[in-house]
Amino acid sequence: MMDILLSLPLVSFFFGGGLTSWSTSLNLLFFYMTWSTLVLSHNPLYIELFGTLGIRLAFFLFPSLVFLLFDTLLPSLAESIKHGGSSALPPRNARDLGRTLLLALGNTLLVTVIEAGTSLALTVILGHVPFRASTSLPLPWAIFKQLGLLYIAREVLTYQIHRYLLHSQSHSWSRRAPAQAARGWVAKQHARFGHARSAAPFSLALAADHPVPFLLHRFAPVYLPALAVRPHLLVYFLFVGLVTFEETLTMSGYTIVPGIIMGGITRRNAKHYGAGYRGTSNGNYGAWGVLDWGCGTGMGGRDISDDVQGEAEKHQVRERSGRKASDAVGAVQNGIDGVRKGRRKGKSGSD
Repeated sequence: MMDILLSLPLVSFFFGGGLTSWSTSLNLLFFYMTWSTLVLSHNPLYIELFGTLGIRLAFFLFPSLVFLLFDTLLPSLAESIKHGGSSALPPRNARDLGRTLLLALGNTLLVTVIEAGTSLALTVILGHVPFRASTSLPLPWAIFKQLGLLYIAREVLTYQIHRYLLHSQSHSWSRRAPAQAARGWVAKQHARFGHARSAAPFSLALAADHPVPFLLHRFAPVYLPALAVRPHLLVYFLFVGLVTFEETLTMSGYTIVPGIIMGGITRRNAKHYGAGYRGTSNGNYGAWGVLDWGCGTGMGGRDISDDVQGEAEKHQVRERSGRKASDAVGAVQNGIDGVRKGRRKGKSGSD
């Protein structure tokens, strides 16, 4: 496992550039050689399995444990940067924290096992691996297009599953309506585990839901669109890494999450979980809040349109300040040039 994780070119791509002075072309060449060696020496299913597991460990589990240590060791400082203050801090009870950690570890391993089994079954049935693992690197336009399709599908699936399955009305078991009863059972488990407390979440709670709601909410919207789009394996790794890191940050409950849009997602998650489980009366179901804005299921306050507008205004302010700074520098330079010209004229007149 470790040889595959250490051989992933993503490691050298993200961390190598900051430690060396290589040019971009040399970095890309090294990236290509590492990826080609990895593909030619390992089974694509092994690369997919251990690659996604390593990504989830690096971008979810390790940061979540760091955030948890910060929240528990420095609670007075942590509550000052939490949505909801002290109510958003993780429980201090060792038993509750241990249960949350075991659930998170179990769900992370469960996702890996299910993805491995599904990918293996599809390989046997279809005769090829789900994701293209060729030695050639995807072109920038292909990366942009595939990521766009994956993000759109993820937003739609996350909203639909979260709203109509995880927050559906509870129904007792009935042979006449087994589908409704199953939906009610899933919603009940999500209420019991995912909404175990009425407070803003902390990152480790991202994977501390019941396994069935967790798979539906966090795994299916990422894996199913990827099966349909069938991107290059590197694009799939990039998508999983971006989504995992985004969810880890936006479920942290911190008010200092960088970026207006990311901060808006964090704020909406804090409102959703802070309101407790209210069945169909909850809101903020989507990953980014686009469909909540379009369908009117936001929970008040700023929505995604306000975040986009704020981001645009922030960039405009930067551009204006940059222009003013350049104008000021130009004015100073003109003044210096004027003084120099005056001195030259004075010298020529004295001669």
